[in-house]
Amino acid sequence: METREILVDARGLACPHPVLKARAQLRSLAPGARIVLLATDPLASVDVRAFCLRAGHGFVGEERCGDHLRFTLERGG
Repeated sequence: METREILVDARGLACPHPVLKARAQLRSLAPGARIVLLATDPLASVDVRAFCLRAGHGFVGEERCGDHLRFTLERGG
């Protein structure tokens, strides 16, 4: 089964806006679906991890891609 990741572009937005955009997208998905969140705010690294922990979503990974961060998140059950 192919896993499709949905891109959520929050580059240029200050926290908590990247988390709010991720939350809105995850709410619309079935458990197990993944999103890729792009953000430029360095605080997103802390905020996104904390959001996943509190909300029960999976934090799959984080990587720096040039001028932005790329997070992969999985919708929890």
